[in-house]
Amino acid sequence: MKLNETTLNIPVNNIDAIGDDHVSFSSETPLREDAFEMDDQLKIELIAKHFREIMHVLGLDLNDDSLKGTPNRVAKMYVEEIFSGLNPQNKPAVTLFDNKYQYKQMLVEKDIQFYSNCEHHFVPIIGKVHVAYISSGRVVGLSKINRIVQFYAKRPQVQERMTVQIANELKDALQTEDVAVIIDATHMCVASRGVKDTSSSTTTAEYSGVFLNEATRQEFFKYLTIK
Repeated sequence: MKLNETTLNIPVNNIDAIGDDHVSFSSETPLREDAFEMDDQLKIELIAKHFREIMHVLGLDLNDDSLKGTPNRVAKMYVEEIFSGLNPQNKPAVTLFDNKYQYKQMLVEKDIQFYSNCEHHFVPIIGKVHVAYISSGRVVGLSKINRIVQFYAKRPQVQERMTVQIANELKDALQTEDVAVIIDATHMCVASRGVKDTSSSTTTAEYSGVFLNEATRQEFFKYLTIK
């Protein structure tokens, strides 16, 4: 059954508040079944049309040289850049290699910078992802870890969901359950509107396999403090 404010018995006037509380019902990004029946060029044209109307409603003069190209620029940015992770065709291909070095300790890649957007207000989430895994006999090129992070960041997001999505993708790609993901991020929906708190950040984590062991997690944390 499709979830909406009616099936969840949520009064319509409470939807904004629930969004602020980060309610989420799945680790999957909520997409319609027909999400990719429309090609990117048509999406750009339609988004530009509607964004032009938004600007008009706001009272902006679309004949001004500085503004008249904005609707198309925003549309292209949405489809080709900041929300390109919605399209499964943009999912990075991952090639595994034999662990010929017989390296059996954890591999940590930290401080992976990302820019995402809060799905509640469509304003930026800016932060860093820290990843660790232990090889099950196969390894991956380091840049692929970054590409997986960016793929899931480039969509309207909730930080909790993004953390789980990255961890699940890494487990699948690396063919191991021994994966850990930590995200530390600043949310502009908190800093630039509402409570306007510019000093706080949000940390989320997902652990599986050997990282459910306290000693293994502590080893991971130690690597995150090394400069």
